[in-house]
Amino acid sequence: MKFLEEYRDRERVEQLLHEISRIVTKPWKIMEVCGGQTHGLVKNGIIGMLPEKITMVHGPGCPVCVTPASLIDEAIALSKKENVVLASFGDMIRVPGTSESLLQAKAAGADVRIVYSPLDALRIAQAEREKQVVFFGVGFETTAPAIALSVIQAKQLGLKNFFVLASHVLVPPAMEAILSDPANEINAFLAAGHVCTIMGEKEYYPIAAKYHVPIIITGFEPVDLLQGILMAVKQLEAGEAKVENQYSRMVMPEGNPSAQQLMQQVFATCDREWRGIGEIPSSGLEVNAGYSSFDARKKFSLPVISSTEKTECRAGEVLRGVLKPVQCEHFGKRCTPEHPLGAPMVSSEGACAAYYHYHQTAASE
Repeated sequence: MKFLEEYRDRERVEQLLHEISRIVTKPWKIMEVCGGQTHGLVKNGIIGMLPEKITMVHGPGCPVCVTPASLIDEAIALSKKENVVLASFGDMIRVPGTSESLLQAKAAGADVRIVYSPLDALRIAQAEREKQVVFFGVGFETTAPAIALSVIQAKQLGLKNFFVLASHVLVPPAMEAILSDPANEINAFLAAGHVCTIMGEKEYYPIAAKYHVPIIITGFEPVDLLQGILMAVKQLEAGEAKVENQYSRMVMPEGNPSAQQLMQQVFATCDREWRGIGEIPSSGLEVNAGYSSFDARKKFSLPVISSTEKTECRAGEVLRGVLKPVQCEHFGKRCTPEHPLGAPMVSSEGACAAYYHYHQTAASE
């Protein structure tokens, strides 16, 4: 299949590994931002094949993982209200809040439903007008346009029973938070290709310039990832720091202006708390004033919930890239996908889940 088989070509992978080994002369730490990229690196055994001088650091690029317990507790509180349907992507319902998950709330009688798209939640609202339908809107810039579209359509349809619990996070502010940390040791980034299909390249130019860090927009297949690493190493060895686009078959420099327009129409930026990182200014999206009648927080007058993360879960250290999943004392013991202590073991993009499912290749680190 075009754009798939050639990006899994073993001979090309070996060529790229040889080229990386040939040019690298210094130790470099490269963070892949996206959880999908983490899975690609671990599943395909790439981490163990890289030269010892290259250390891949797993970033906070899993939206389910970085959603703090306080926002999950908000969703759980909503799900328990009379006549409310709480619609959510599947990964979110098993993520622990302070004392329970949405799945546990569902088992206790809450009307929690798994959907594959916010438009599925919209259809529930159309079909069950007597219900108050709340979509738990989690994700990066990739899912925000579809959720914005569902709100726009709800307004066009005159629906009074559809709401969004907006919990989106934005990638560039998180990268800046990592780079501005005094303990930061990241030398380069692999930027998430799917985020850039929406937002393009421009948001990364000032970050690369300010922090003198190469940023390579990268895809998810083995050849994509190794090409991205090679491009980053070439810049690092040459003392350069610029934005490059390895994923040019999908990412245009300007991104997707139509999707951006949908986001701007419905959402405004806000400060957002990230699990394990804390509050990052202007790193989230909330429903703006023009569409406030679809904002679940305003509709249900939700109080500000302050939740405490479980101390035994070291998800924060994993999400900041300072701890590998296998270095956690609970990994694979008290913490498994069936009984997770934290979100990175639940999500299909979580680093802990990647190491758990593909532990044989991950163990070669």
